[in-house]
Amino acid sequence: MAGFFVRLIARIPFLIIGGQWYGAEALGRLAYAIIVVEFAAQIATLGLKRGLALHLTGDGKENGAWDGLVVVLLATLPLTLLLMAVPHIMFPNSAINGLDNLLPLVIPALAASDLMLAALAYRFDVGATVRARAVIEPWTISIGAFAFAWTMPRDGLLVAYALSMAAAFLASLVPFLKSYGLPKNWNPRPRALWALARRNVPLAAADAIEWGSRRLDLAILGLFVSPATVGIYWVAQQIASLPQKLKTSFDPVLGPVITRRLDEGDRPAVARQISQAGFWILAAQLGVALALGIPARGLLGLVGPDSSFVGGTAALAFLLLAEAVAALAVVSEAALVYIARHRNMLFSLGMIGFQGIVSVGLLFAMKTQGFAETDLAAAVAAALCVALALASLAKSLLARRLLGAPVSVWRWSLLIGATAAIAVGQVFIRLPEWIELLLGIPAILATYCWAIWTWGFREEDRVLFRRLK
Repeated sequence: MAGFFVRLIARIPFLIIGGQWYGAEALGRLAYAIIVVEFAAQIATLGLKRGLALHLTGDGKENGAWDGLVVVLLATLPLTLLLMAVPHIMFPNSAINGLDNLLPLVIPALAASDLMLAALAYRFDVGATVRARAVIEPWTISIGAFAFAWTMPRDGLLVAYALSMAAAFLASLVPFLKSYGLPKNWNPRPRALWALARRNVPLAAADAIEWGSRRLDLAILGLFVSPATVGIYWVAQQIASLPQKLKTSFDPVLGPVITRRLDEGDRPAVARQISQAGFWILAAQLGVALALGIPARGLLGLVGPDSSFVGGTAALAFLLLAEAVAALAVVSEAALVYIARHRNMLFSLGMIGFQGIVSVGLLFAMKTQGFAETDLAAAVAAALCVALALASLAKSLLARRLLGAPVSVWRWSLLIGATAAIAVGQVFIRLPEWIELLLGIPAILATYCWAIWTWGFREEDRVLFRRLK
């Protein structure tokens, strides 16, 4: 939880530096390259970010983490070589220079880092994830972007991103070696490694689809609008994805807990635990969404000169709503990837297909009617919101049937907290912008948290936030 808020604080300076010193077009160029590189790394992990817990619980108790690391690194090689040979995949609308060809080298570092952090999380070392992903990675890219703003105005953002991935890799490697040590009596077996990769194909597909659903909107939008509008939408997406990052803070703990409960045959306990964690995720996401969404115009106005990013306000509102409605799908999928991975994958495919069809249809229709590019961006965000809502409903119903117990993240106290936060926000948005941002955001968040703690948290929630002897 603390790591999430540290990441929240660190991400905003990067967006301001990128918007003020580099501009919307440079941010759009970075955004498209990141989509391609991180999608390659996502594919290369082969679902082992979550599937590793099952492997370590079963066949891979001794050197299973090293088995997974070998599989992931081998999977990154063809993808890395392909993108280095054809960099236009990453930069379809701009010229290529020497540094652009080297960007795919971050793929092995990113994929290996994810695998090592998943292995550490299996042993309940979540602190390593916090340090790597919430402290070192975001602050490295912010400091790097600032340092290169004058010396490398074209490529500074890309270099800063590469440095942040390298720093996160080192921050993952050190605790991994301390916890697991070097392999002992380890004899990698090609057939067993291939079986591990093949078994995780449905899980890898589900992970790739979930990851892609949060980037498909940007990829489609880039085909219809200018790079500058892509940059504006990407900034809104980065702000909106901050609540989604909180979900990833729970992934390292949910995986091992669920696999152990399933091994014991206690499926109703899984339903109770993912419902409780889902409420925490939704409550935190809603609070952050309100704190960022109510003063959205002022927040986006900080990013670029002459309020050039304010046009992304409507898109930001839909993206923040999308993160909230996705909470139920997220926690349902946390169990489905272990008990119904093929059906979960089919649901995810249906969701991303629906999102793509609706997005393209809206863009064609609105473009022929002469809508502004910022309106097109808002339409794409709305399509994502609807697709995630349908996925949440479908996956929660399936999880309920298979677990034999209800899966629900909603509590009426969320409405109380939201109402109180909106009331406070309405006061601050009528004040000068610096007061709205400097004092309004903390006030909105504090009011919401107080209401949720007072009326939303039950005794079983509160006890986990107390220091017990």
